[in-house]
Amino acid sequence: MVSLQVIEDFLNTVDERTFKRHGESHVPGERLTSPQALADWLTDRGLDFGNSPPRAADLETAIALRTALRQALVADTGAAAGLAEHPLRLEPDASGGLRLVATSGPAWLNAIVETVAGSVARGEWSRIKLCAAPDCRWAFYDVSRNGRGRWCTMEICGNRHKTRTYRERRRHEA
Repeated sequence: MVSLQVIEDFLNTVDERTFKRHGESHVPGERLTSPQALADWLTDRGLDFGNSPPRAADLETAIALRTALRQALVADTGAAAGLAEHPLRLEPDASGGLRLVATSGPAWLNAIVETVAGSVARGEWSRIKLCAAPDCRWAFYDVSRNGRGRWCTMEICGNRHKTRTYRERRRHEA
């Protein structure tokens, strides 16, 4: 199983941010642009794709899973909707317990699906969120005490929101 940090990175392989910071417009982009780009991303995170590098169909599957998981975060429906196309089963593990096993295909894809499913089972998935700023939508792991964090970073998105709210309130008072 991989870490939730890898899942966060996977969700952020598409960058939808369009805000301006210090007068510079952020340029959105897609990191999974080819099977080779997928292979590079997997290699950088230690995810095994065996002797056969990812193909175009693998790229499509990865993007479809990422899209479904991001949509589940937006709709706040949990990860079940995102995992609907990826079968899971329980298998005995070495300690005599049970573990979730994905049977989606390539080992790297199974590792991602198993990590998401495991995080749901442990109650950790609810801490994976998309930034509430409509011009950001960056995925982040909410480390706030009560689990109600809304911004990927308080210094950027949270501050921009609070500044807008303050200016709006001042404008209405005037």
